[in-house]
Amino acid sequence: MSVVIDITGLPEEHVVFSPSPLAELGAALHALSEPAHHPGLHGWTTTTLAALEPDLAGRLAEADILWRSTRSDVLLPGGPRPGATLAEELDTVDRMDDERYVRAALEINCGGDYCEGGPSPLTDEGARRRALERAAARGPGQLDFVRHLLADPPAVRAWIRRLLEDCDQAFFADTWQRVRGQLAADARRKTELLRRRGLAEALAAVSPAVALEEDGRERRVVVDKLARGRTTAVDPAVGPGLTLVPTAFGWPHLLVLHAPGWRPVVEYPAVSRELRAGPGSVELMQRRLDALAHPVRARLCRSLARAPYTTGELADALGITAPEVSRHLKVLREAGLLTTRRQGRYVQHRLDVAVVARLGSDFLEAVLR
Repeated sequence: MSVVIDITGLPEEHVVFSPSPLAELGAALHALSEPAHHPGLHGWTTTTLAALEPDLAGRLAEADILWRSTRSDVLLPGGPRPGATLAEELDTVDRMDDERYVRAALEINCGGDYCEGGPSPLTDEGARRRALERAAARGPGQLDFVRHLLADPPAVRAWIRRLLEDCDQAFFADTWQRVRGQLAADARRKTELLRRRGLAEALAAVSPAVALEEDGRERRVVVDKLARGRTTAVDPAVGPGLTLVPTAFGWPHLLVLHAPGWRPVVEYPAVSRELRAGPGSVELMQRRLDALAHPVRARLCRSLARAPYTTGELADALGITAPEVSRHLKVLREAGLLTTRRQGRYVQHRLDVAVVARLGSDFLEAVLR
């Protein structure tokens, strides 16, 4: 599974690396709502939450449907290049019409209709009903928020802008002051890499989960995620362009705005090389979990975790044939879960305990990516 961005014919000067104060505020608000997703930010989230005034904390709880489980597209840059200030980006958001804003604001649960566009809940009764049902599943506060947004979009939009401005005054301005230099430097490095080495290497530096694929004249950016999606960076209705936004608050998330009619955006964690190494592809993680799920292979792993064994020894221990053991060992080996060494005329197999130990964190990172 993956999200695919068609960039066929897109000049590389329309690939923009740039920090976004609005996107970073959205990432920070998500971290405050879901601190368990971001253990590396524990100190910041704990301190910030403790310092929030009760009124601001209450308003954030009302609106967290915009950023808790998935990030609303209105919290990502909507123009050819992110604004230099939060106020500038909020002005860009204000220029959206109500139908576009509301439809984007209510993409709140990775719905299967995200890539399809579809009618606005302001004008279509079915879309309105689905929006209210999704909000109701989140709780009465979120349902009230969505009801108000659908009933009076201008008033709620103004309320949301004031909320974000109050967050800026309460904690984000100081936070942005600390991180913007790091994010700007990351964007400059990626831009220079793009200029000198090309798009493939620039994307590889973003994340192992982002790659350039070329097939004849066709070119596409493929983001390895547990989701399916497709969009284009050459939509004449919005103008050509792909925006890549570094974030100090995003890891382990790798966010892709790929809704129809929007310029695609990839928000990627600007983190250390050690974290960027990551767990590899989602496909590899799934293959490893499948390999371990089989009851015979689970019994093999019990032995192989303790000591190296030959195929014959394992067949005797499990009471099955050597060819059957070989077939199961092949699955484990192809999933990268075994190490093998030769001792004279014997070949011994052993479980790679370090790889298996990482599977829990690899799985969590893959589903949060």
